[in-house]
Amino acid sequence: MDSTAKDKKMGSKSLKRRLTISVFAVLITMVAVASATYAWYIYNTSRHTTNVRMAAGTGANLQISDSYLKGYGSAAVLSSFEGRLNPVSTNSILGGFQVAKGITVGGEGQAPIVVNEFGASKPSDYYKTTMYLRTNGGKTDIYIADIGFKDSNERNPISSAIRVGLLVHEPGVDKKIAGEYIFEISNKRNPQRQYNTATGMDGYVLDCTKTDGTTVPFEPYDSGAYCVYNKNTGEISLKKNSLKLTTIEGDGNGKTGIPVEIEVFIWLEGCDADCIDNLCDETLEKLAISFAGKTE
Repeated sequence: MDSTAKDKKMGSKSLKRRLTISVFAVLITMVAVASATYAWYIYNTSRHTTNVRMAAGTGANLQISDSYLKGYGSAAVLSSFEGRLNPVSTNSILGGFQVAKGITVGGEGQAPIVVNEFGASKPSDYYKTTMYLRTNGGKTDIYIADIGFKDSNERNPISSAIRVGLLVHEPGVDKKIAGEYIFEISNKRNPQRQYNTATGMDGYVLDCTKTDGTTVPFEPYDSGAYCVYNKNTGEISLKKNSLKLTTIEGDGNGKTGIPVEIEVFIWLEGCDADCIDNLCDETLEKLAISFAGKTE
């Protein structure tokens, strides 16, 4: 092979190599641009194993059970959850939860991995159970007195990204839902938290009506919505923002009235700035919801 042909061959190889590198660089740039709108979410590749035993305690004249017809008492230990909580997100339980289905490489200023595909979550991604409340007193307004919990690791508190949602039905069997309430249970903050939303701010969650990663501002209730229940005296007082969940009624002479069904959901809010990788190995060891009834 003469030197001219050899030079041409080497030049062709060099051109192909440069072209390949250029195309690869363009693809990387396109990926970064395409994923830029999804910088709000840090995807947790590890799954969360959480064992939640939820006890629900009640105030005076209230009875609770995990069955509509039987088993009522002053407290009930509801079914434990030994599955795996995956980060999901929603602004409405009734609208359903979404989970990350696909990920891509993050661009400049983004997390190493960001979400670029979403879909409906499975029931196994979160915890759900049902409880029933009834009273043998007169007309009684129902409030949450407390949501207690225990983290497996105080240095990496998974409770900071946990949400508790309640769907409260009208009294009776299989009645329509009268109210939906979503609570954050902790004022703790993950020491490694990151603002990673589309807006660059905390407080946004996935819009349940869309599957393209659209987020909307959402503010859950917190402990300011609880009532104040004195366990020693049974007295109940209300704070400025105490949130009434429902009203139930007995005959006032010891005969219980119609129970009300409350569906309980527990999940990891994936859009929460606290929901990042240092929580992957942590669990919520227990969670207890206490209700209290204020009789008119």
